[in-house]
Amino acid sequence: MTLLYHIRSTLLAAAVATTATAGFLATSAMAEDLRIGTQLKLMTLDPHYADLNENNSLLSHIYERLVVQDRQLNPQPSLATSWRRLSTTQWEFKLRDGVRFHDGSPFTAEDVIYSIKRIQDFLKPPSGGFQTYTQAIKSITAPDPMTVVIETAIDVPTLPLSMTSIFIMGHKSGDFATTQDVNSGKQSVGTGPYKFQSWQSGEILSLTRNEAYWGSTPAWSEVAFQVIESPAARVAALTTGDVDLADYVPARDVEGLEDRGLAVESTSAARSNFLQFDIAREKPPGITDKSGNAIQNPFRDKRVRQALTMATDRAFLAEKILLGYGTPAAQLFPTGLSGTSANLTVAPPDYEGAKALLAEAGFPDGFKVVLAGPAGRYPGDSESLQSIAQNWARIGVSAQPVVAPFSVFATQRSDGAYPVWYGGCSGEAVTFCLRAVLGSPNAKTGAGSLNYGKYQNPSFDTMLEKAMSMEDGPDRSAAIASATELAMADYPMLPLYHFHLIVGHGQKVGSYAVHPRGWTTAMQAVPSEE
Repeated sequence: MTLLYHIRSTLLAAAVATTATAGFLATSAMAEDLRIGTQLKLMTLDPHYADLNENNSLLSHIYERLVVQDRQLNPQPSLATSWRRLSTTQWEFKLRDGVRFHDGSPFTAEDVIYSIKRIQDFLKPPSGGFQTYTQAIKSITAPDPMTVVIETAIDVPTLPLSMTSIFIMGHKSGDFATTQDVNSGKQSVGTGPYKFQSWQSGEILSLTRNEAYWGSTPAWSEVAFQVIESPAARVAALTTGDVDLADYVPARDVEGLEDRGLAVESTSAARSNFLQFDIAREKPPGITDKSGNAIQNPFRDKRVRQALTMATDRAFLAEKILLGYGTPAAQLFPTGLSGTSANLTVAPPDYEGAKALLAEAGFPDGFKVVLAGPAGRYPGDSESLQSIAQNWARIGVSAQPVVAPFSVFATQRSDGAYPVWYGGCSGEAVTFCLRAVLGSPNAKTGAGSLNYGKYQNPSFDTMLEKAMSMEDGPDRSAAIASATELAMADYPMLPLYHFHLIVGHGQKVGSYAVHPRGWTTAMQAVPSEE
C-alpha cells in the first residue's frame, strides 16, 4: 500500500491543480478583467455530458477534478490530496479539507460519489461520454466524509489517471441534476477558481472570480471567453485589442503579431501527426508500378516502410511547412512526456540508403502511389503531403497527393480507398495513442481503434498491455517507452511532427503557460506587473 502522492502545502496544490501557478498570484492586475478569443466552442455547461477538449478546457474554471495532469501529463493532487492502493481492486483517495462549492456548501465524499454515479447511472449515450473512465468501477464508498474508497471489477492500476477526466459536481438531495438544469445555469456550481456568470451558446462564456477559492486567489476579477472560430478573425481581434489573449494562432501570423509588439508563447502538442500504411491487403487501390500496372502491396515489406521513413525530411516539415512551430517526430508524443523514449530520434534524410532498401525489397525502380490526407484539418497537413511527395520522388516513388475536406477524407479512409494517408492522434496519455494507432485491432477490447492500416505486432501488444498493467510511476513509463521502441523498429507508421500550440497575448498578460493538451484557461495567464 504505497502512498503515491502526498500534498505538501495548500499553495503547491493550487499550483499543480491549475497548471500555471502564477495565474493565481496577486499582482497589480488583480482588479483587471481578461478577454480571451478562443476557437473552443463550449457545447454544454454540463461537465459530464461530452468528453470534448473544448468542454473540458472551459469548464475547468468552474469545476475541479480529484487529480490533474501537469505539463508532463503526470497525475498530481487537486481535490484529492493523496491516493493509494488498498488491494489490486481497491483505491483510497483522501480528500482536501476546507473546500467549498460556489454556493457555500462543503466539499465531501458524497460529492465524489454523486459525480461518479451520475456518469455511471444517469447520463446515457449520446450524452455521458465519460463512461469509459468509470466503466470498471464496481462500487464507491465513503469511510468518512473526507475519504472515498473505489472498488473496481478488474485490476485498474491507472485509476488515478482516469480521475483526471472527471469533474466533481456538488450533490443534491433527490434526483440527479439534468443537463437541461445545468445548462440553465441553476446548477452550474463547482469548487473551481471562477464562478459561472452567464453563457451565450456559441458566443460568450462569462466568469467571475471565486473570492473564497481554497487555493491562492485567482488573478483575474472577470473572465470572458469569446468564441471566434476563424483563425484570421481571432488574430485580428488580438491585434486590435478586442481580446487580450488568442489561442490556436496560425504559425504564419506569429511574425505579424510580434511586429505589432504582441507576445507569442508555444509548446509541442501532446499528439503527433503521421502517415499510416495499408499493411493488411495484398493489393490495395492506388498502388501501381511505373507503367500503371497493379502490383503487390509494397507496404507489407518492412524495408519499404523503412525506406520511405529514411527519405522523408521531417526537419524540413517542422521548419519550413510549420515555420518552426513544430518538432520532428520519431514517436507518438513529444520526447520528455511520460511514457516516451529518449532513444527515438529523427535522422536526416538518407536517400541513397533508402534506394538500396527499396531495391533489396524488389522495387529498384520504385512505384506509384496515392498519398491521401485532409485539407486544413491540422497545421501543415496538405502542404506536408506535397513536400513528402517531392522527397519520395528522389528514391523513385511517385506519390500523388490527394486531399479532401476532413469529413470526405475520413469516410474514404474508413472505406479503404487509400493505400497511405495522413493521420493524427492525441489523448490524456501516450498509451491511448499507442494502443489505438499501433495495437492489433480488437473490437472486444477496443485496441486498434485508429489502426486503419491493420498493423499487427503481437510482441508489441503483449509489452504494451504489461506496461499498462503497472502502477503509474517511473517503471511504468520506462516499460511503455520500451514497447514503443519495439514497435517503431518495425516502421509500422511514419511519425511526421508534433505541431506546436501557439497562443498570442497583449501587454495586459505578462506570460502564458501553454499546456500540451491544448487547454485554454485563465489560470495559465500571468497578469503583467505594469
